[in-house]
Order: sequence, then C-alpha cells, then structure tokens
Amino acid sequence: MKALKIKVKPNARASELEETDEGSWVARLKSPPVDGKANDELVALVARHFNRPKSAVSIKSGASARMKLVQIQDE
Repeated sequence: MKALKIKVKPNARASELEETDEGSWVARLKSPPVDGKANDELVALVARHFNRPKSAVSIKSGASARMKLVQIQDE
C-alpha cells in the first residue's frame, strides 16, 4: 500500500498530477470543490496516473481540506 500527500488546486484549466521536489504531490483539478466533485476527480486522476482501478484509491484524510492523504492499494 502506498500513501501520498497531495495538495489539491481546484478550478484549474486542466487536470494534472505532478510530484514536487519534497516528494509530495500537487493535483490541479478542473472540478470545483462542491459536492465532492473535486474528490471524485482526484481519485480518478490518481488511479489513471498509477494505472490502478478507482476502487484501489481512497482518500484517507483531508476530504474537505486542500492537503489530502490518498492511499493506493497494491496489485
């Protein structure tokens, strides 16, 4: 299992996920932070980036914050 610290920036022009020098991640999401839309997009983005099904990705903490702890289950 892998845990990532991800800083989320909603309302971006394009959705992208990139690693920073410190080893944390920055996710730019098109979705606004309304009704969990940004969280859903984040899970889909992380799953696509790491080639995992969406069911293997979950937000462990920070669901309503900009800094999130996202867990990815191994194959």
